[in-house]
Amino acid sequence: MSAPSVLERIRALDAYAPGLSIAEIQRRHGLAKVIKLASNENPLGASPLAQEAVRRNAGLAFRYPQGGNPRLREALARLHGVAPERIVVGNGSDEIIDLLIRMLAADGEHNIVCCEPCFSIYPIQARVAGVRLRRRPLREDFSQDLDGLADLADGATRLVFVTTPDNPSGYRPPREEVLRLARRLAEKAPGALLVVDEAYMDFAEDEAAASLLLAGELPENVAILRTFSKSWGLAGLRLGYGVVPPAIADGFWRSRLPFSVNVLAEEAALAAMEDTAFRAATLTTVREGRRALAEGLTRLGCQVWPSEANFLMFRLPEGHDARVCFEGLLRRGIIIRPLRSYGLPEHLRVSVGTPEENAAFLRALEQELGA
Repeated sequence: MSAPSVLERIRALDAYAPGLSIAEIQRRHGLAKVIKLASNENPLGASPLAQEAVRRNAGLAFRYPQGGNPRLREALARLHGVAPERIVVGNGSDEIIDLLIRMLAADGEHNIVCCEPCFSIYPIQARVAGVRLRRRPLREDFSQDLDGLADLADGATRLVFVTTPDNPSGYRPPREEVLRLARRLAEKAPGALLVVDEAYMDFAEDEAAASLLLAGELPENVAILRTFSKSWGLAGLRLGYGVVPPAIADGFWRSRLPFSVNVLAEEAALAAMEDTAFRAATLTTVREGRRALAEGLTRLGCQVWPSEANFLMFRLPEGHDARVCFEGLLRRGIIIRPLRSYGLPEHLRVSVGTPEENAAFLRALEQELGA
C-alpha cells in the first residue's frame, strides 16, 4: 500500500530558505561565539517589558487565548488610529499573506502580481494555492516598476504585492507612487487588492512621510501589513498584523485557524507596545548602524545599495566571489545572507547589528577580502 502522492506543484516548489542559525554554525566550525546578521532581527533583542510579560504569563500556557485576540486588535487600532474592525493578526505576517491568497484567489482562475525578485513567501504561497503568477523584474538599480506592475494586472488579478522598503534591496518607493498604483488598479483591475507590506517601514529615515499607514491613506483596495518581528523584537514569537478593508477582515476571521496567535505572543506584543524607550533605542541603533555599515562597506570597495530597512544589500569588489566570501565569514563566526535564492548569486545582505557586531563584521570582511 503506497502513500497518497503530493501534488506536482508542491513537489516542484523551492521551499523558503531561512537564514542559518547560530547553533549550527557553532557546531559546524567549532566556534564559541557567532554573530548572526542574516535574518533582519532586532539588534537589541527583545523588549525588557515584553520579556517580563512572558515570564509573568507563563503559567497561562495551558489556556487557549481569547478568540480573535480583541485586546491586541484594540491596542493596534489605537496605535494606528483605525477602527478595530480593520485589524487582523496572525502567526507572523506569513499567515496573513497565505490567507489573503487563499481567500481571494481561485486555483487556475485568478492571477497574482509581484516583483522579481521579491519576498519569497508571495510566490511560494501563490504556487501552493495553484494561482498563476505574473512578475515584473526590478529595474537595474533595484527600484520597483510600479507602473509595470499595474500593466500586468487585468480582470483576473486578485492580489498585487508591493514591499516597502523592499527585501532584499532596502529600496523604498515614494508614497505617492504606491497611491498611484492603487488608483490604477481600481480602474484596471477592480477586483484586485493591493497588499503593501510595510514590515520594514519603521526603519525609514522619515517614516511619517513614507508610510501609507502613518499618513492615514487607506484606499478601499489596499491592505497594509506590519510585523512584530523587526523593531518590536519578537521574531521568535511569530506575530504579524494587517490593516485591511472591513470585508476582508471579516473573511479573515472566518477562515483563520483558531488560536493561531498564542497567549504569550499576545501578552508580549501588548507589553512591547508600551516599551517606547526600547523601540526608540532600536530605531536609533538601526539608523546609525546602517550609515556606519554603508560607509564601512564602501571603504572596502563594495557596491552598496541605498536602504531604508534594517539591512544592506551589497556586492563585493571585482574579483571576489560572494559564495566563497560568505563561507569564509562563517568560518570567522559571522553569519550574513547570500542572495542566491533571490536569483542574485553575486549579492549579499547584512542585517544591521549593534555597533560592536557591525564593527566585527567589517573587520572579518576586510580580513576575508585580504585573504
